[in-house]
Amino acid sequence: MDLLAILPLGFLVGMGHALEADHLAAVATMLNDRGSRLATILRGAFWGLGHTLALFAICTVVILFGLSISHRTEALLEMTVGLMIVLLGLHLLWTLRRNKVHLHAHSHDGVTHLHVHAHAAGPGHDVAPMAGRAATGHPAIPGHRHIHRNMRGNLKAMAIGLMHGAAGSAGLLVLVVAATSTLAEAMAYFAVFGAGSILGMAAISAVASYPLSLLHRGGRWMRAATGVAIALGAIYVGGSLVWRGYGVIVPVPGCEAPAAPLPAPCAAGAPTVN
Repeated sequence: MDLLAILPLGFLVGMGHALEADHLAAVATMLNDRGSRLATILRGAFWGLGHTLALFAICTVVILFGLSISHRTEALLEMTVGLMIVLLGLHLLWTLRRNKVHLHAHSHDGVTHLHVHAHAAGPGHDVAPMAGRAATGHPAIPGHRHIHRNMRGNLKAMAIGLMHGAAGSAGLLVLVVAATSTLAEAMAYFAVFGAGSILGMAAISAVASYPLSLLHRGGRWMRAATGVAIALGAIYVGGSLVWRGYGVIVPVPGCEAPAAPLPAPCAAGAPTVN
């Protein structure tokens, strides 16, 4: 296939790949944090960077050494990603609990209503400004804590992207082996695919930042309800991945995942990564 034809295709496939449900579920648990629009976009981009690095490294090694990835390995990686997404959802719920988000119920006119409240910062719901020195013992510098928090968030997004990239390497190998004929073409495809996934997640993060900023300016009940919805969605998506992977490793009647062809880049008898 002509290289000039497959590279734009790889870029578009990479952008679409960033929008898969498990990717969005994981990144959404981080985008719910209050922050600037730029910080939100950077988290999406760092997820894409981690995803690209893992894909590039694993796929390059597999092609160079003539390996292939077994169904069992692919399922184990998928289960690991699923567990990670479930933990991200649980962590978000724990954060809401730590911020003392809770429900109040009351009735009038025979109708019961539920209201969400948060008391993270005490009776006034306001965070008292820091004076003197920060909690770390360093002088309180405007924006100092925000920079550290944003950096931690970016590194967390990158680590999550690395896990997603490792889990998605088998599927990408199938695509690359079918579309390319030389190692140079495969490397170029990996590069543009990665660029597409970075841009795709950064773009969806930018789009999501607008409604999220409106929610953060709204009532606490709205922010809390959004956080709960994101957390429950992440737990559902992650649990589905775990169940599907388990069905491959330990076949359960009625839930076996359909078998997908796996690449054999160099020879029919290429060694398999179990």
